[in-house]
Amino acid sequence: MTIAVTAVSGQLGRAIAQALLDMKLDQPIIGLARTPVKVTGLGIDVRPGDYDQPDDLKASLAGVDTLLLVSGLAAPDVRIQQHRNVIDAARAAGVRKIVYTSIQGLEAGTPFSPVVQSNRQTEADVRNSGLIWAIGRNGIYIEPDVEYIDTYRARGEVANSAGSGKCGYTTRAELARAYAALLTTDDHDGQTVNLNGTPITQAELVAYLNRAFGTQLTYREMTPAAYVADRTAELGDFYGRIIAGIYDGIRLGANDTPVDVAAITGRPHQSWDAYFGALGAELNPLH
Repeated sequence: MTIAVTAVSGQLGRAIAQALLDMKLDQPIIGLARTPVKVTGLGIDVRPGDYDQPDDLKASLAGVDTLLLVSGLAAPDVRIQQHRNVIDAARAAGVRKIVYTSIQGLEAGTPFSPVVQSNRQTEADVRNSGLIWAIGRNGIYIEPDVEYIDTYRARGEVANSAGSGKCGYTTRAELARAYAALLTTDDHDGQTVNLNGTPITQAELVAYLNRAFGTQLTYREMTPAAYVADRTAELGDFYGRIIAGIYDGIRLGANDTPVDVAAITGRPHQSWDAYFGALGAELNPLH
């Protein structure tokens, strides 16, 4: 009953593989990666897993019972076919069950919507694959805001177009635990679930950042057009518009979603008080 996880060279795929290993299951765990030799330290068999190489995928999935498909990062029109390559290879190799890491967001009306639409197409492809399936829709990672703290500190503010919209952020550790549960139990087979923490506003996020880092940041709402200009100036047109589109979706309520984590894992998603409290304790161990 081998479990395979794709994209173990990336942060989410690696975290999911590690969560499975931490469960000390009596079944093999293997990884797939575009360049297997670059994956070190996991202590598992890592096989070729380039989404653009169907024959390699089929060979790598031989003997696999359950597959975790991590959503790719290519342009929306490209990733749909890449995901189909994985699904087709899984079916041809005799895989029994597939779990897909999808995303939350508006399917129309923002620059991020084409990415959401591509994920919804893969969701449909998974449901129609003939395999047993489960789909998780990930909240937005909170780690980038934490990692961006030096820039926020230099600017004295967090500024974006989310306004008062609430966002169900999550962490890679919480996602890894949830996907490990989806892979190893059948309780949520045939279901699409939301994987996020309690939704919070940008003002609440800023308060948490201030508490953890000892900063005095404020939140400033930008117009969508101004935020697109800000992000494209720093990140280029493609990624800048995508990031701006994510915050448009938050403003419009797309990320204020119910929380399904406790039903999947048996305990609630880590609270933001606990997450930022632990972060603050790590930064200030004497306080």
